[in-house]
Amino acid sequence: MTSVRGFVQVDVFTSVPLAGNPLAVVVDAEGLTEERMAGLARWLNLSETTFLLPPTDPRADYRVRIFTPGGELPFAGHPTLGSCHVWLATGAVPREDGVVVQQCGVGLVRVRREGTLLAFGAPSLIRAGAVDTGVRTRVLEALGLAETQVREVSWTDNGPGWVSVLVRDARSVLDLRPDLAAMGDLAVGVVGPHPGGSECRFEVRAFAPGHGIAEDPVTGSLNAGLAQWLIGSGHAPDSYVVSQGTALGRSGRVHVTRDDDGIWIGGAVTPVVQGSVTL
Repeated sequence: MTSVRGFVQVDVFTSVPLAGNPLAVVVDAEGLTEERMAGLARWLNLSETTFLLPPTDPRADYRVRIFTPGGELPFAGHPTLGSCHVWLATGAVPREDGVVVQQCGVGLVRVRREGTLLAFGAPSLIRAGAVDTGVRTRVLEALGLAETQVREVSWTDNGPGWVSVLVRDARSVLDLRPDLAAMGDLAVGVVGPHPGGSECRFEVRAFAPGHGIAEDPVTGSLNAGLAQWLIGSGHAPDSYVVSQGTALGRSGRVHVTRDDDGIWIGGAVTPVVQGSVTL
């Protein structure tokens, strides 16, 4: 039996339509089967599609399920900000003033308003530290990078499986022409610094062919993992802005801040499409 559900498509990590990372959100997903959710995500073929549901944890304001074309994720960043924006736009009011608590596969994620931006608290890494030699070799070969171009390689996994590569400069990031087949099921992030005085501190790219995403335009989960790694290791200051999506003709901006409450990953969310979907 089919049903009509509220549907919104937003652009995340941008205040300019079509410049960030699109996200589809089904507003009232209660009663939909997992197969139906996965089917819509495959059909839309966006990097992620989310489904808003009543929370099962009494501390949460809402629950979200996050699907890529390749399957479900326990957490993802731009779907967190986009889903929160849509939930608030329905007129919903969070239990705690100024903070929304999202329930997802990794547990509870806090989202707060920072002026015109939304920012989520970076979840703890479930895998961190140096990668073994086999993974390092496979990643660098897939990216076409020589050891001389690489500063460090580390796990930055907060759910999607990210392994990240810090290269010498932003130009090296933009020049990448990766072999996605060689990457296989790995989710790989690459980050490099822009010259001093630039608008953004770092350039980032994200490749996740195992999730059905050749290259993600702007990636909250990756930037959350990168922030914990880069700030913690002294490669980045407590506050900076990332540029991502440049290689795809986008101009995403990710705002990173560390304060007494942790690391926060923020960005603007811009509505683009609103209506309904028949499932």
